Amino acid sequence: MEENKPNSSKTEMETDYSAHEENPGPPKAAIEEKDDKKVGFTIHWAIIVAIIALVIAYFFFM
Repeated sequence: MEENKPNSSKTEMETDYSAHEENPGPPKAAIEEKDDKKVGFTIHWAIIVAIIALVIAYFFFM
């Protein structure tokens, strides 16, 4: 069924907010999730490369 897929846009939004009044924080699974994507490492290098490219372009056109 299309409605029960976790990545479907047809998933139902949670509306039972009173069930989480005692502990409103993120779920335990979200805190303990393994970092396997390494985006933080990639973004730092991308920023460094962009800054170096901008500096080179600045000196090239000045």
